[in-house]
Amino acid sequence: MWNSNFIKVSMANFLLWFAFYLLMPLLPLYLSETFHSTKDVIGAVLSGYTIVALLSRPFSGFIVDSYPRRQVLLTVYFLFFIFFAGYIAAGSLLVFGIVRTLHGGPFGALTVANSTVAIDVLPSSRRSEGIGYYGLSNNMAMAVGPTVAVYLYETIHDFQVLFWLAFIIAGIGLLVDATVKLKPRELVRNKSKLSLDRFFLVAGVWLFLDMITFGFSYGVLSTYLAIYGKEVMGMTSSTGTYFLILAIGLMASRLEGASSLRKGKIVYNAAIGMVISAVGYALFVAVPNVWGYYGSAVLIGMGNGHIWPAFQNMFINLTTPDHRGTANSTVLVAWDVGMGLGVVVGGVMSEFFGYAAAFWSGVVVNVLGVTHFYLHSRFHYNRNKLV
Repeated sequence: MWNSNFIKVSMANFLLWFAFYLLMPLLPLYLSETFHSTKDVIGAVLSGYTIVALLSRPFSGFIVDSYPRRQVLLTVYFLFFIFFAGYIAAGSLLVFGIVRTLHGGPFGALTVANSTVAIDVLPSSRRSEGIGYYGLSNNMAMAVGPTVAVYLYETIHDFQVLFWLAFIIAGIGLLVDATVKLKPRELVRNKSKLSLDRFFLVAGVWLFLDMITFGFSYGVLSTYLAIYGKEVMGMTSSTGTYFLILAIGLMASRLEGASSLRKGKIVYNAAIGMVISAVGYALFVAVPNVWGYYGSAVLIGMGNGHIWPAFQNMFINLTTPDHRGTANSTVLVAWDVGMGLGVVVGGVMSEFFGYAAAFWSGVVVNVLGVTHFYLHSRFHYNRNKLV
């Protein structure tokens, strides 16, 4: 499983997510302090990135399946890297908003391309387990990125340094992926007619809806966590610690769940993760103190650490190998839709009803997703899986 190509792709994945997480938790503060933006404006500006990412992903899956994957991977990684220069140059809210929105396109395409290549270089007998380990690179980036970002922000209070660091790290990731070697494969475009299933995995529609609810909850929490900690709880340096604890929970649950995935207990992993995560979101808003704050990070991290590899495996198991790009893009689109809705709804709710109402909306939506999975989606998956 740990061949050189898989290690390189995982390393490049860590670097792309590290660059992403360097900026993500502090961008609301950047917009508030630099451009004096209101909460609803912050939500609107930041949601553009997610919206463009989700619009690009169905086409990304199609392109990844229809053209040489290495060429597609390097092209979109270069675009992801070069857009960081736009943050450095942006001198107004309008320019920043345009750059941030357009940056979502290569980000969406890159996450599809890189994860599909990772699946390609894994041996089939270790694929379910390998997907879980691949996700550890995301989780390590989630642990390191916000921690480094908050430390730099508190030390030098200069967002330009963060933008430059993200630019450099993304460039290193591009160089790492450039060394990956893939075997030639038969392309899809001459084998089948163009259809909806080339852009969206129709067989995974119910899992798609569930993933939207989980993305919604995380979108509300992650976007408004820094401002909530600073303005409501008076914890000015808490964001980095929160994401560090959350990432530790993610990594621990992925390692613990690897043996279950290897044994084929995919639905079990998903079900356990959803319940743990739902309890975590409820704890965050119901217990507004340090114990509830950091306790929720542990539970949400552990829950998502089970959910993500399980859902990605379920989507892949619902289709054939030559449509892996589409399967990957579909699960990521679902998360993007949920995140985007969470950012927008959370911004409006917090502006007019307060942060508690915004976070409770995340809890309610999450519980609806858990209920739907238990009552319907898991049975649909078991009837239709190909593996």
